[in-house]
Amino acid sequence: MASILATGAASATTVDVGGAAMYSQKNIVENAMNSKDHTTLVAAVKAAGLVDTLEGKGPFTVFAPTNEAFGRLPEGTVDMLLKPESNSKLTKVLTYHVVPGKYTKHDLEKLIKEHKGKAMLKTASGGMLTFMMNGPQNIQIMDASGGVANISTYDVMQKNGVIDVIDNVLLPK
Repeated sequence: MASILATGAASATTVDVGGAAMYSQKNIVENAMNSKDHTTLVAAVKAAGLVDTLEGKGPFTVFAPTNEAFGRLPEGTVDMLLKPESNSKLTKVLTYHVVPGKYTKHDLEKLIKEHKGKAMLKTASGGMLTFMMNGPQNIQIMDASGGVANISTYDVMQKNGVIDVIDNVLLPK
C-alpha cells in the first residue's frame, strides 16, 4: 500500500514501496534497492549489468515486477535467467519493462483515451507494450505474448524518471 508523507516546508513527497520510502531525489536503482518487494528485480538488474544505465540521466519509466510476480514464472525461469550464459535474454526481458521518457498515470490515461481504449509504447528493448484501462482507476499492460500485468502502485517519482509497480513479469516475443 502506498502512503504519502510530507516533510518540512518544501513538502518533499515520498511513496512507500516494499516497506521503504522512495525518494524523488534518488535514482531508480537507489530506490529499488531499498524495496523488500523488488529484491529479485534488483538482483536481475545487477546480473544483466544494467545498473549504470538505470542510474543514468533518463528519463525512464520502469514497470517494476514484484518478487511475487517473478515467482509466478515457471519454476526455474528466474534461476536460468540469472546465469551468465543467459545475459542477453535477461537484458531483453528487463529492458522490455523500461520505456524511454517519463509517463505518469495521467499521461498513460490520456494516451489510452486518445487512442480509443488502447495505447502502445515502445520499450527500451525495441518491443511494444499495450496499455488499456481495466475499470475506471486501473491500468493494465499487455505484453507481446498476450500476458497482462496490473499496475498496483503508480507514479513513484525518481530523479531520473518514474517507477510503476506491476504484478506480473512482462515477456517480449
